[in-house]
Amino acid sequence: MRTTLLFLTVTLAIGTSSLALAADGDPNLTPRITQAEVENQLTLRQIRKEGLRIFSTPFNHADGVGDGPINPADKVSPGGRPTFLNHGSLLRMNGLDSQTCLECHNYRTTTSIPFEFAVGGAGALGQAAFPGIIAPDLADSQNNGYARVLGRVINPPFCFGAGGVELVGKEMTQELQAQKQQAEDNPNTPVDLEAKGVSFGSISYDGVDFNFSNVEGVGNDLVIRPFGRTGCCATVREFDLGAMQFHHGIQPVEIVGVDNDADGDGVANELLEGELSAMHIFQVALERPRREKQGPQQQAGAVVFDDIGCASCHVPTLVTNSRFLTLSLPEVMEDPTANVYFQLNLRRMAPGFKKSGSGVEVQLYADLKLHDMGPDLTEETGNSLFTTARLWGVADSAPYLHDGRALTLSEAISQHGGEAQASADAFDALSEGDREALIELLESLRAPKKPNKGL
Repeated sequence: MRTTLLFLTVTLAIGTSSLALAADGDPNLTPRITQAEVENQLTLRQIRKEGLRIFSTPFNHADGVGDGPINPADKVSPGGRPTFLNHGSLLRMNGLDSQTCLECHNYRTTTSIPFEFAVGGAGALGQAAFPGIIAPDLADSQNNGYARVLGRVINPPFCFGAGGVELVGKEMTQELQAQKQQAEDNPNTPVDLEAKGVSFGSISYDGVDFNFSNVEGVGNDLVIRPFGRTGCCATVREFDLGAMQFHHGIQPVEIVGVDNDADGDGVANELLEGELSAMHIFQVALERPRREKQGPQQQAGAVVFDDIGCASCHVPTLVTNSRFLTLSLPEVMEDPTANVYFQLNLRRMAPGFKKSGSGVEVQLYADLKLHDMGPDLTEETGNSLFTTARLWGVADSAPYLHDGRALTLSEAISQHGGEAQASADAFDALSEGDREALIELLESLRAPKKPNKGL
């Protein structure tokens, strides 16, 4: 039986051996991993290795890649999308655009020639995703001056440091939920919503209903959702559930149920709970981005960064209460302490966060809040709300902004609008020396040197 080798540069990037693909016609996702194995049998290192394997596996039709028959009632949502040119393979627009997570998350840095590979890294322009794209006007028949489409464009971010981000988000959610309870316990008394020094407005309760009119930067459920540029997901697991369906047409069991071929492609149990758990643990255990030693120029840049208002949203450091990130199944977004099956010490290598009291420092340069970025950054869907971009690792992850339109840091800053318009204007008015100092600060925020070391 013919076997094809999976020639990835994994050996150079992370020191692990390349794996052989399955024989022609057999599924590539093998062996299968159950939730019981994750919880009771495998060591952390073994789980991480399995998660890396699943993250990097190119799913084929025997694995269930792709959607089944076209759904006449909904040809856009995952499960019944038409395939390109009726040949039953993969699309480029609106998902079904890749066989593996690794295809779009694979660069440690995009600032070297050639780019440096790393499992879990960022994507470049050619790896952008196009969810919900319909009616592309490539000929500009409407004379807009550009090829208008209905839908979105997404610039793939790296996964480094995801465990720290998830823990910060969960702790912020717990603080906001406690303040909501305080409002319910004290009717007709406004309660300020604040988590880790970030203001989310206020909330009140009249004895019957909550008043959310003064809540800002978070949904009415008061759940912090740091994953996805529009704040769609509270945890990496929640993000992965949707990504598996959208990008690969792989149906997770925890969504569609055991032994259920939900998309009608002839394959059931396409992704088991344990496999998603292993991939989740692999991602949240990835090394954190690093901040290089700050010399006089970077220190001057930090002053400018603060003076022109960047630090009000791009908060340099948020500190957690605990060093342990807990993972749950099933997840209850309003209560991150429910149904915990695993905990990860974020101080250990990896991910190697720095100690701060009982918790860790997460030097993410963000506030995990939604902000209106103005008309120029508004998507064709009408959305102008985006989570504050995390600037750690920004020196290694060009292009920038939610759709990759900015090829340099200066372009990204100048194109800010809406709530950040004043900071963009202030940046454009800086002296050459102050501008260079600010850019040098940002260029000191780097990706980890050797992600996945030891796997």
